[in-house]
Amino acid sequence: MRSKLEWRAARVVAINYPAEDVRAVTFAVEGLRSAFDPGSHTNIKVLIRGEAAVRTYTVLPSAPGELRIAVKLHPNSRGGSAYIWSLAIGDETEMTEPENRFELSWRASRYLLVAGGIGITPIYGMARALAARNQQIRLIYGAKGLTQMAFASELRDLLGDRLETFVQDAGEQFDLAAEFAALPPDGEAYICGPHGLLEAARTIWRESGRSMSRLRFEVFGDSGRFVEQAFSVSVPAYDRTVAVRPDQTMLDALIEAGIDMIYDCRRGECGLCAVDVLDASTVIDHRDVFFSAHERHDSAKMCACVSRAAGGAITIGTGYQPEGA
Repeated sequence: MRSKLEWRAARVVAINYPAEDVRAVTFAVEGLRSAFDPGSHTNIKVLIRGEAAVRTYTVLPSAPGELRIAVKLHPNSRGGSAYIWSLAIGDETEMTEPENRFELSWRASRYLLVAGGIGITPIYGMARALAARNQQIRLIYGAKGLTQMAFASELRDLLGDRLETFVQDAGEQFDLAAEFAALPPDGEAYICGPHGLLEAARTIWRESGRSMSRLRFEVFGDSGRFVEQAFSVSVPAYDRTVAVRPDQTMLDALIEAGIDMIYDCRRGECGLCAVDVLDASTVIDHRDVFFSAHERHDSAKMCACVSRAAGGAITIGTGYQPEGA
């Protein structure tokens, strides 16, 4: 199980829209201990179909005693973004103390920041922090259109020509190989965006011969090759078959069904929730950044927190043996 979360009462105090499909919500949070670093995230309690659930979002730079998040309304949302978009001033929920698994190292001579779509949320805070310390920085930011680029005007004012934007609808795209080649040997890249962007970045970075410790990234949990579909997962050790809804992760469905699971990040990064795929009638839609491309191709294992089946049915082994079995 993951470590105990420190929950705090939270109340909505401000709402604004930094892009046409992005809603930023500011919460006054009771008992926050201290400030937090760029790249930090918070957990928030949400209601989905009247049932309690937990979702995780990056925390934007916020005033003391407040946590601010920015959420894109996804058409295939598992319910978290729809809940955030339903909140009004004065609504109450609970949030956790921010924690960070996407930290700046503060050791590089130059930083390349790369954001794809709503992946700007951690990158925005990093850009502000690096600029405040007069660090060498370049930010490349891509989105479907200019109106989908949250915080673009603020970042332009902050960075000037150190920011370059790429509009997908205009056929513009990143040249990651050139961007990486322009970095000095001790330069670092920080990337947040959809799965395809991160996979391309990781491949190009590795092929360049650079140290993998100088490439940091964060992925969206809902970024996959297939639209979310319902599927079923059988766990022979428990003699159980569990239905997974399109708006639900396999990890959540298994836990709700009483299947013992170990997990932590819920973002496909740590690998703790990985299960053995014993049989599958369909394709496994791998959405993690933990396994290598070869391991994902073999599909012998999958991360239950983000990966899923493209419909159909799968059979898994969790590594646990139920009591009395």
